[in-house]
Amino acid sequence: MRRNRWAALALACLLPLVAQAQKSAADGIAEYRKMLEDGNPAELFEMKGEELWKQARGPKKATLERCDLGLGPGVVKGAWVQLPRYFADTNRVQDVESRLVSCMATLQGFNEAELGKTPFGRGEMANITALATWIASQSRGQRFALPQGHVEEKRFYELGKRAFFFRGGPMDFSCASCHGEDGKRIRLQDLPNLTKNPGDGIGFAAWPAYRVSNGQMWSMQLRLNDCYRQQRFPYPGFGSDLTIALGVYMGVNARGAESIAPAIKR
Repeated sequence: MRRNRWAALALACLLPLVAQAQKSAADGIAEYRKMLEDGNPAELFEMKGEELWKQARGPKKATLERCDLGLGPGVVKGAWVQLPRYFADTNRVQDVESRLVSCMATLQGFNEAELGKTPFGRGEMANITALATWIASQSRGQRFALPQGHVEEKRFYELGKRAFFFRGGPMDFSCASCHGEDGKRIRLQDLPNLTKNPGDGIGFAAWPAYRVSNGQMWSMQLRLNDCYRQQRFPYPGFGSDLTIALGVYMGVNARGAESIAPAIKR
């Protein structure tokens, strides 16, 4: 009994120290990101994206300056914080990347199916990431306001919600396993609760983002792809209804949050 009392006393003394160490680690990561913000390599991708938007390319030798991102042909500022959304010309709810693929196909003559098969970081997929990064940067500081007026937008929100909580695979994981409640973390990384508005610049409001750990620019499609890898699920198809629906769910939940994309991540 005496041994148990001493063990309980030691544990009580250690818990505040552990909590302080965790807090310090989280603060350290935040300070590290803050130091890197001024020299965020995402700026290089922004510049490349802007050049690609204005450059005549593809079999049709045309620019993307007539691409409609939801606010009218060629309007970029403010478009990111209202995506994904429904587009009548494709009869689909689309995020920024799948919409860019549609514009590259119709305006520039690229093969839509081939674009979707290109691995992340290679060829035209690298260009799509750069374009998405620039488009996101044009709405930096604006608040998310994804539309939910069309029946398909509402359907995709419910589909995204179901997908977010769906458990499966060898680990029996879901998106909610990591992002379904407050106060969760993995290693030194705080995990935002994405079932509600996590706040300015957190979760959906931070991507695309530059990953310092691997020196890569990650779009939301790649972020979701890697989440499924960690859940031991098969990779979802690029621009699939599943990934876009998850974007709708997170984006609608983030209504009113300020976008800081493109951000910088560990």
